[in-house]
Amino acid sequence: MNSFLRLKPLYQDRVWGGRGLETALGRVLPSARPIGESWEIVDRPEAQSVVDGGEFDGQTLREVIATRAAEVMGPQWAANKPFPILVKWLDCKERLSLQVHPPAVIASLLKGEPKTENWYIASAVPGSHVIVGLKSGVTRPQFEKALKDLTLEQCVHRFPVAAGDSILVRSGQIHAIDGGNLILEIQQNSDTTYRVYDWGRVGLDGKPRQMHIEQSLQSIRWNDFEPAPVRGERKSAVIADAGDFRIRRVPLAAGETLDFCAGEQPRILSVVEGRVMTPSGEVLIRGENVILPYSVKNSFNAEIGALVLVTENF
Repeated sequence: MNSFLRLKPLYQDRVWGGRGLETALGRVLPSARPIGESWEIVDRPEAQSVVDGGEFDGQTLREVIATRAAEVMGPQWAANKPFPILVKWLDCKERLSLQVHPPAVIASLLKGEPKTENWYIASAVPGSHVIVGLKSGVTRPQFEKALKDLTLEQCVHRFPVAAGDSILVRSGQIHAIDGGNLILEIQQNSDTTYRVYDWGRVGLDGKPRQMHIEQSLQSIRWNDFEPAPVRGERKSAVIADAGDFRIRRVPLAAGETLDFCAGEQPRILSVVEGRVMTPSGEVLIRGENVILPYSVKNSFNAEIGALVLVTENF
């Protein structure tokens, strides 16, 4: 079994995207299209990560789990059960739509999937903001009136962010990301998004994008006011504990080693600053996200200072 699973990114065109992944992460992107998302780890019917190198080179993540579930995910993991986390890089050149993902109970009624996600701000231009939750005291009737009046920005909680900040966006929280943010999004394995407002923009085809007003109004948590981000610091900490997953921030000084025992749990390691090296000499650079299998001991050494995120408890 490989010490880790490195996967090929799946790039997604988005009207709000750009070419920032080329410069920020040194990626080679397809043609001159606006690339908004890079799906780093995904196990869904419509999208599959493919292993890059090692024993399983060329196989999909689904194929690997189907044949080696106990080794990758642990002895209790069913071979037909999907990998539960989806990891993306987001290059937000322009503002995203105002949107919401349905909570579990509402999702089942609307035939969608719940989706709690965490945003780690890898870089941000000066003055960058995000939107999460409602302004204190805003009611559903006020929100619906503002939607008709095209004044929704007065109802939502918009706040500044900087590199290193992180915020957990739970299912049911209204949200959007302003332009100028490069974000690592770690989320439940879901792709259900309801757009409530798109700032008067049209899609890549020149037509207004589809809105989901009724679904959004059913999904929004109307008592969710002004959540606070975790501000960036150079110290170890849990930056998100969603119930469905937990994310730890781990800074590594030059020469420091991060060890993981075999037989504990599967994890995801994300390098957000610097680079780390395995005992076999394999190097993970900034921007890489790899799966650490349940059955394998792993050790990562920081040649230079590095910052990694460890996603676990899924």
